[in-house]
Amino acid sequence: MADADTLKRTPLTHLHEAAGAKLVDFSGFLMPVQYEGILDEVVRVRNKAGIFDLCHMGRCRVTGDRCVEASQFLVHVNVHAMKPGAIRYSFFAREDGTTMDDVLVYKEEDSVFFCINAGNRDRDLAWMREVAARYDCEVEDLSEDLAMIAIQGPASVEVMAPLMGYDLDELGDMKYYSFRQGQVGGVPAMISRTGYTGEDGFEVYFDKDMAEDLWRSLLETGEPFGVTPIGLAARDTLRLEAGMALYGHELDDTTNPVEAGIVFKPIKHDHDFSGRAAIEAMVEEGPGRVLVGFTTDSARVPRQGYDIVTPDHVAVGKVVSGSPSPTLGTNIGTGYVAKGHDAPGTLLAMEIRGKRYEIKLHALPFYKRSR
Repeated sequence: MADADTLKRTPLTHLHEAAGAKLVDFSGFLMPVQYEGILDEVVRVRNKAGIFDLCHMGRCRVTGDRCVEASQFLVHVNVHAMKPGAIRYSFFAREDGTTMDDVLVYKEEDSVFFCINAGNRDRDLAWMREVAARYDCEVEDLSEDLAMIAIQGPASVEVMAPLMGYDLDELGDMKYYSFRQGQVGGVPAMISRTGYTGEDGFEVYFDKDMAEDLWRSLLETGEPFGVTPIGLAARDTLRLEAGMALYGHELDDTTNPVEAGIVFKPIKHDHDFSGRAAIEAMVEEGPGRVLVGFTTDSARVPRQGYDIVTPDHVAVGKVVSGSPSPTLGTNIGTGYVAKGHDAPGTLLAMEIRGKRYEIKLHALPFYKRSR
């Protein structure tokens, strides 16, 4: 970990410190990795709700008369067909189809808003500006001006409704992967029904100067529902249980989105985007390796980089993520394995310093909430 004095702080760091959170270096930010304990925090989000400081994430907007065209070249989803208020999950790809980042795309009335990963912020913005310039557009970096807080869990609507001035049914009708402008606890905000946990919830974008006020409002209103702050370690376990990719693990500079299961059939729209030819070629030919989930009864938690081998010791892949899963009651992981060894139920092993520990392939996601 870098010296804490050299790390960036979010508008909420002092509140994490006061709450006794364990703070670590995450993409150059001093961030809370846990409060009461990782597994307890996972259970709280699954059964109640928790709030997350996401101010380290990148936030930017493409503006200009041709902002939709510029944004379309950046991502594989059909930005032209998106209606204002819609959100789509996508990625930035190089010409060879490898992923630069995974992103959320928000279609606004006269612009396109993006949420990007903290660790890729600088190179993402450089790429976005290069593309935007071709269309006489601009990219406005809002990362230092906007704060971002998420609330995730079954109680999210009950907590958010009074803060937004809605009744439960009205807010409950807000569609998943949609957003609207409004207020949360009197704070003007863009409210997005999205999340990274597999649970119902919201992500809120607003002026950074109001971060402490909104954080306290969410905790106060959420107290009867058991809402507490949640750290990044629990967030990682939650997203893994929900089968969601983490850049640097399931996605990185070597992965094609077809291997990762993001693109799995021919793309219907006719708009060009970076990497389209390479991605479509892999759709047609089929990937040589695929992302799989697995469980293990071993006490050894899967870790990125462990070899995955067949029962007769032939290496067929690598682990990319792993964690204890309080929801499943076992250790879980993801990995890339050679095509032909990817069927759910297949018995393989992870190899750790010459010893092999049996794993059983499991369809992704591991967990899916009832709706």
